[in-house]
Amino acid sequence: MDTVGTSNQTQQRSRQNGEETSLWSSGLGMKLEAVTPFLGKYRPFVGRCCQTCTPKSWESLFHRSTMDLGFCDAILVKEENTRFRGWLVRRLCYFLWSMEQHIPPCCDAPQKVMESTRVQKVISGRSPAGAGEGQVSSLVKKEVQRMLGHMQAPPRPFLLRLFSWAVLRFLNCLFLNVQLHQGHLKMVHKAAQAGSPIVLLSTHKSLLDGILLPFVLLSQGLGVLRVAWDPHACSPILRALLRKLGGLFLPLEANLSLDSSEGVLARAVVHAVSAPSGCVWGQVVEQLLASRQPLLIFLEEPPGAQGPRLSALGQTWLGLVMQAVQVGAVPDAMLVPVAITYDLVPDAPCDTYHAVAPLGLWTGTLAVLRSLRGWHGRQVCVRVHLAQPFSLQEYTSNARSCWGSRQTLEQLLQPVVLGHSTVVPDTEKEQEWTPVTGPLLALKEEDQLLVRRLGCHILNASVASSAVMSTAIMSSLLLFKHQKGVFLSQLLREFSWLTEETLLRGFDVGFSGQLRCLVQHTLSLLRAHVAVLHVHRGDLLVVARPGPGLTHLARLSTELLPAFLSEAVGACAVRALLAGKVPPEGPWELQGVELLSQSELYRQVLLLLHLLPQDLLLLQPCQSSYCYCQEVLDRLIQCGLLVAEELSQQSRCPDFFLFLCRLLSPQLKAFAHAAAFLSRGQLPDTESGYADQVLQFLQATAQEDGFFECADPRLAIRAVWTFRDLGVLQVTSSPAGPMLHLSPTFASWDNQKKLEQFIQQFICG
Repeated sequence: MDTVGTSNQTQQRSRQNGEETSLWSSGLGMKLEAVTPFLGKYRPFVGRCCQTCTPKSWESLFHRSTMDLGFCDAILVKEENTRFRGWLVRRLCYFLWSMEQHIPPCCDAPQKVMESTRVQKVISGRSPAGAGEGQVSSLVKKEVQRMLGHMQAPPRPFLLRLFSWAVLRFLNCLFLNVQLHQGHLKMVHKAAQAGSPIVLLSTHKSLLDGILLPFVLLSQGLGVLRVAWDPHACSPILRALLRKLGGLFLPLEANLSLDSSEGVLARAVVHAVSAPSGCVWGQVVEQLLASRQPLLIFLEEPPGAQGPRLSALGQTWLGLVMQAVQVGAVPDAMLVPVAITYDLVPDAPCDTYHAVAPLGLWTGTLAVLRSLRGWHGRQVCVRVHLAQPFSLQEYTSNARSCWGSRQTLEQLLQPVVLGHSTVVPDTEKEQEWTPVTGPLLALKEEDQLLVRRLGCHILNASVASSAVMSTAIMSSLLLFKHQKGVFLSQLLREFSWLTEETLLRGFDVGFSGQLRCLVQHTLSLLRAHVAVLHVHRGDLLVVARPGPGLTHLARLSTELLPAFLSEAVGACAVRALLAGKVPPEGPWELQGVELLSQSELYRQVLLLLHLLPQDLLLLQPCQSSYCYCQEVLDRLIQCGLLVAEELSQQSRCPDFFLFLCRLLSPQLKAFAHAAAFLSRGQLPDTESGYADQVLQFLQATAQEDGFFECADPRLAIRAVWTFRDLGVLQVTSSPAGPMLHLSPTFASWDNQKKLEQFIQQFICG
């Protein structure tokens, strides 16, 4: 009987899969009206720089005519893009186009680095005893030359053209298009023509970013982009190839301690070219900037890394650029926030965020072949976003005036959590998760703080200019508005509604076209995590597949959160005020008008802002918490959730209120589960070890309640770090390294319960 039952279940599952397959291939099996509710009616021009920190750049590098320019497809190359015509050209246009790309000559200048004052000073200090003045140990010279060879090499023009041809073919096989706004490109060209070096600072969604961005900018006439790669992420053979293609690598010794002789020499080589000695086509930092070659720095950690969002390596390179401007090697540098968004990230890790082995040339080739085979026919779209450039010199002169007093999360929030105080201090939160590496430690403390805030500011600008892709909108609807499924006819209306709401909030979307085609395209991309089933009356039921696949949808939905972050924070704050009056699940349709106190609402918003990690919020350092609270209140009034009559909460839009609350539910529920796990955790343990314990608990809880959205390693490590900053967990030194243990304050069950209840008040089921 068991065998028969299994066979019947298998046949039923096969029949159901067959029905779903026929639905995908038949265009969802319905004839629907094709409408374009958003295309061409209103499309915001995103990416303007901060008017508070860089008002001159905000005015000078923008013209209203740039808004009218359309999009171009960077991988669309035809016969018309070459100087030749004919049937053979149409078949060889990729190769001919690549061979015609202009690559400016680049001369190597290792001797100038060797002759620089700083390197000579360090070399003299390490010369053997008895060496006369001017004599330098050949061994030390070879060590400096080895470091220079590790950092850079002159780009090879023919190799670059050949690589561009291979990348062009690869991208056309992998993606449907790579869209770039010509208005953004015009602003970058205008900044480059002004004479200052261009430094692009980008998000990091895929390992392909470091190949895709140089190709796109080379094809658009911005020259050879020098990419600052992570030396630990590549094998020696791959590093050698990337250096010949324009890659840059910091010496491994540069991250050593300040008192290490190898680290001092490595950092001297890195800073060697700080003395201005004319424009030289250079290889390292200041010489590179003086030569006006564009530099690409990734501000985010690479995909799959279990760590803070803001990259320590990216901060190091940004610090070197800032120091080059401060010492006068270049008068100024133009910073360009960059972002890349994908419908689906090709190499996104599915279930792990632990460190991986360095990528080698052979393993990279196999990964490319697997991508081509696994993504065949998936028609993924990509958007590249170049925000408005701004002056580094202008930012550094204005940003220091925005600094105010700051306190740790433990000082701000712990007394409120434990009930010892009801007053939230009127200061900003100090929360730095990105470690400071050796090169940054050599800077002044004030400059270190400036680099960290500049990195956060640029990352905020990159995220704000990113387009919301169709997969993010679809995942958010299925997770936070229709958990039990939705009919396709209603889903079409909801997709159009959420798209228009996104556009009205000043965020662009990465798609256009007929509504029916868009929804069909999006569902086909998510077919591994979404089921489309036939029901009666000819309609279709769309439902997210239960299980760990919900974690993947939750990651996609985070791309929508920046557009609705203010309203989501405000909705959760309102939920906390109503926690004692209204049940978490309603019944909202029976509620009357609830009067709220503006001061109490401000307090709840402040508490939630302090609780949520800076990695998630990415608030601008120049914006105070008080100003953000006022923005939250204004957004709630604009979207109709509140009425400015002694702040009354409306009862006419409960669905939208619940949707906004649920946008933050994955992170908040991860915090609540981590608080419940405190009494069960095995401590002391390392940070990574305890994060694994929390993750296992999140996964076990998800198996019971079906809420897999919070069973994410990234959310687990955020919970651990937040509890460490809050004083729930304390760090002690041990021979095995830093260890976490439970603080005496939260060793009692009562205080653990207070922490869990404090978090639960913001969660709406």
